[in-house]
Amino acid sequence: MNKTKKKKTKKWIKTRHRIVQHFVMPIFYVWSKISYGLKIQRLKKRDKRQYLIICNHQTAFDQFFVSLLLKRTIFYVASEDIFCKGFVSKLLSRYIAPIPIKKSVTDIRAIMNILKVKNEGGTIAIFPEGNRTYSGETGYIKPGIVSLIKKLGLPLLVLRIEGGYGVEPRWAKKQRKGTTYIRALEVVEKEDYQKLSDSELEKFVADKLYHSEAKVTETYKSNARAEYLDRAMYVCPYCGIARLNASGNFIKCTKCGRETEYLETKQLKGVGFDFPFEFVADWYKYQCDFIAKTDLLAHLSQPIWQETATVWDTKMFKMPKPIFENANISLFGDRYVISSPTGELTISFSDVTAVTALGKNKLNIYVGDMIYQLKGDCHFNPLIFMNVYYVFVKANKKEEQNELACKQSGKSNQFLGI
Repeated sequence: MNKTKKKKTKKWIKTRHRIVQHFVMPIFYVWSKISYGLKIQRLKKRDKRQYLIICNHQTAFDQFFVSLLLKRTIFYVASEDIFCKGFVSKLLSRYIAPIPIKKSVTDIRAIMNILKVKNEGGTIAIFPEGNRTYSGETGYIKPGIVSLIKKLGLPLLVLRIEGGYGVEPRWAKKQRKGTTYIRALEVVEKEDYQKLSDSELEKFVADKLYHSEAKVTETYKSNARAEYLDRAMYVCPYCGIARLNASGNFIKCTKCGRETEYLETKQLKGVGFDFPFEFVADWYKYQCDFIAKTDLLAHLSQPIWQETATVWDTKMFKMPKPIFENANISLFGDRYVISSPTGELTISFSDVTAVTALGKNKLNIYVGDMIYQLKGDCHFNPLIFMNVYYVFVKANKKEEQNELACKQSGKSNQFLGI
């Protein structure tokens, strides 16, 4: 009599994950002190329980700062972008084991993997913004974090990162000399947050994680303080939508010629005129409001914006494949038009399920099972392509996307993609 063998379930947590982090973290701690001026504020009372960790998101290395604070192996929920780098992604998956999540959809597989890590006794960390801040202000907190917190039922450890934006703004290439802080704010027990309604817990999370760099705290020294700020900004307060050029310590509008200095205090100062915004966050809010009021119907025949970029086909755990190289990307009020010597592609906003900014200046456009990734030069601005799409979504009330895609933080009025 043949007995059917049960298929052995693979465990997520492996001994090698603890070994790797045990040996790598001391080296990373020294590097973080040198590069980011990292200072750690731990809880006064520490224990070895499992946690669900939530934290705001300012730098590319926030997840490792979290590990340094807790001094233990942590499993991070990470964007699918880090899983599209071929061999490097396989190394990360084998030795760090981040939990991949797709930005474009409600990812059931990610939820199942999070539950698996939880059931195996692992501590999980997630950044509820789902994206790093471009402005220095904590962005929109996706409401799905509430159901995840309650479903996992773990003690909730709340952390906050401050100063990371001053040391390394998302749009910048070079770091500045300054201090980054990671602070353990509090632990909320299951019995305490289960008493809260969903809206109360959502507000609690948003309030705790909220931080704004729009204030003078210390100086951040660099000779390239404004360089690549044009990756984030595309609206001149005097000219409207305009191409800006940022290099060194200055950003200049190519239409009116006005030049603004980015100071060591993170403040903005007009050269020979009074610039209307003191910090990037203030300017960024104005830009969000400006684009939200733009009449997209007036831009159906003439493009709002044009860039040159290579368009890639991206898939999990595989190296991206180029579809169009050095293509002209035209942004209209209802579509993207990609033109190159090898062909042309029109992507109607009605066919798009999501658009999101990745890294410092990449853009993902999700159409069905296809992910088009746009990578331009160092000055490529992904935000205008994303912001115009979500204005279209809101104006046309695409029911399947409107609730998440168009709800914006009342504090920051910014949304960086699902």
